[in-house]
Amino acid sequence: MSKDAYIHKLLPGNQGSPLVFAFHGTGGDENQLIGFARDLVPGATVVSPRGDVSEMGAARFFRRTGEGVYDMDDLARATAKMAGFVKAHVEAEKPSEVYALGYSNGANILASVLFAAPDAFDATALMHPLIPFAPDLKGSLAGRRVLITAGRRDPICPPDMTSRLESHLRDAGATVSLEWHEGGHEVRPNEIEAAKRFFAKTEQE
Repeated sequence: MSKDAYIHKLLPGNQGSPLVFAFHGTGGDENQLIGFARDLVPGATVVSPRGDVSEMGAARFFRRTGEGVYDMDDLARATAKMAGFVKAHVEAEKPSEVYALGYSNGANILASVLFAAPDAFDATALMHPLIPFAPDLKGSLAGRRVLITAGRRDPICPPDMTSRLESHLRDAGATVSLEWHEGGHEVRPNEIEAAKRFFAKTEQE
């Protein structure tokens, strides 16, 4: 798979720094999280792709037929394509570590890549993910760190689905942290601080 499989932005970092992939939410683009990712991991190289699916003009990473109802065939297509895109950039950059963060739809494609290629990322931050299916994990996540952030009143990502995803990841061997806030689908300051601590701790280990 080519490094240019997706329209994307690449923000060069310091030599030998981590490589961070940033995946936007529905309606976002390659600009939405690129600065945020650099703030979370100062000095990192950041790659931020734009979703290749349009939903009434809003960019997404895979198709759906309704809120929380995924086109599973298209998710499989997108997952394979994104896993190849990630691998191509990792091979080109040869980073010290590979991190990823995603919000909403971006968190969903990131989680799907994590299930399909458990060795792709050293640390992953899933912000408000919704995984309404039992993942088919293609290996162990032992030694991998995952942060999930979520709202207890999120109308898009119900808390029970968040807890179910946490269980799936723990069962696969991942070290999972969960950060809640009392609101909905918006990103709040405590999530941002949790993500900063999460990636900083990974770099120190």
